[in-house]
Amino acid sequence: MEYIPASTIVSRTKKPGNWFGIEYNMNIYKGCCHGCIYCDSRSSCYRIGEFDVVKAKQNALEIIRDELRRKSAGVIGTGAMSDPYNPYEKELLLTRHALELADAFGFGMAIATKSTLITRDTDILSDIAEHSPVLCQITITTSRDDLAEKIEPGVPPSSKRFEAVRRLADAGIFTGILLMPVLPFLEDSPEDIRELVRMAEESGARFIYPYFGVTLRQNQRDWFLEKLQETFPGQGLAEKYLERYGSRYRCQSPRARTLFGILQEECEKRGILWDMKDITHAYRKNYRLM
Repeated sequence: MEYIPASTIVSRTKKPGNWFGIEYNMNIYKGCCHGCIYCDSRSSCYRIGEFDVVKAKQNALEIIRDELRRKSAGVIGTGAMSDPYNPYEKELLLTRHALELADAFGFGMAIATKSTLITRDTDILSDIAEHSPVLCQITITTSRDDLAEKIEPGVPPSSKRFEAVRRLADAGIFTGILLMPVLPFLEDSPEDIRELVRMAEESGARFIYPYFGVTLRQNQRDWFLEKLQETFPGQGLAEKYLERYGSRYRCQSPRARTLFGILQEECEKRGILWDMKDITHAYRKNYRLM
């Protein structure tokens, strides 16, 4: 593991509360080895060299401890840039110890991950939930394990991620699914969305938050189109993207409106939240916040 210098790790969000009620961002790791073909963090604007090599921030726990001492309590989000539960976390325990610090200083947590390793920390998340909001967001972009293996090769199968949702939900932790991105021409069938909602209900998910499309910019676009050709040879998917979207940043599914309607209908039938305002209110409502 390579360690890189850092002067700060817990930073105030640009628009506090705008994304799932999060007031702070925390990224202990830089880079990711999941290998997802669509990852936005590959974009050159983030200036992450050797993106596939995971690096940890030097003296991370000391920096986090000192920063939390000086900050007002709020919800800390982690997982926006690099997954906090990469394979190295199993041994390094940096995310686990950071959660212990959040617990000690009275902060809530909002975690986004594709890893089932999050279930290891159910005990600490339960401790935090006794005094502050906890939100666990498991990214699942398709109900199909075979497709997930192709587009997210370094990630546990979708079925295992649904199991992780179940384990967290059974522990009483507010947990749901980030359904994003939904790749046009690959994951955007009505049947897949209905099946995913059904599996979400079975797993005890409290919410599904979707984006029916993918964002592409700078070198991320080149990587994605190259991987489409490699992974799905002979299907002409890269050509379809170029023809429909050109150099657009937001590549929304042609079926986005229909799919959103299906998601709403299926979620409302099953008592699953889908609107960010409702999700944020639900996981924060029983806590006294700033």
